[in-house]
Amino acid sequence: MELEVYKKDGTKTDKKVELDDAIFGIDPNDHAIYLDVKQYLANQRQGTHSSLEKSMISGSTRKLKKQKGTGGARAGSIKSPLFKGGARAFGPHPRDYGFKLNKKVKQLARASALSYKVKENNIFIVEDFGFDNPKTKESINLLGNFNLLNKKALIVLPELNKNVYLSSRNLRNVKVVNASFINTYDVMRANTLLVLESSIAEIQRINKRD
Repeated sequence: MELEVYKKDGTKTDKKVELDDAIFGIDPNDHAIYLDVKQYLANQRQGTHSSLEKSMISGSTRKLKKQKGTGGARAGSIKSPLFKGGARAFGPHPRDYGFKLNKKVKQLARASALSYKVKENNIFIVEDFGFDNPKTKESINLLGNFNLLNKKALIVLPELNKNVYLSSRNLRNVKVVNASFINTYDVMRANTLLVLESSIAEIQRINKRD
């Protein structure tokens, strides 16, 4: 599969880049995408929520009233979840929400997400570029050249470029990632991908690791 290469100003060049069909041209697997996105979001959770059980609350252990004859329900402790200020019944406690996902499934999910973008014509291969200075206006001009000002965009770089990163940091709908750290969640969340030409080789390399 071949895609045309664009300049930073949004015009086409006479070059084309060859994409690996095993990564950019597969029949997408929706369940693999679901699992990978679920794991990514689970790993973002801090899991620091905590609640007090009956034994953790300070309070008298005196029986509140006699067992029988009051006409009401039995009450043995002021720390009961039934009373205001009492314990939480079956409340949350600190835990790790992360779970294991096989590497092959993650690779399949990433390839499926990328294939969706290719099928939907929502990926642009751009000649390698950089910004002379970290200016937000540079990123705004770049997005405007591809009609992406009001869309969520993912810019994929072959390696860290501080000026490009800083120029895009203040834009809410733009995220900049290195090709070696591209993930299914970011690809699916973005409306359009701007992939620098040199990033293609790195994306194909990480998706072929054993």
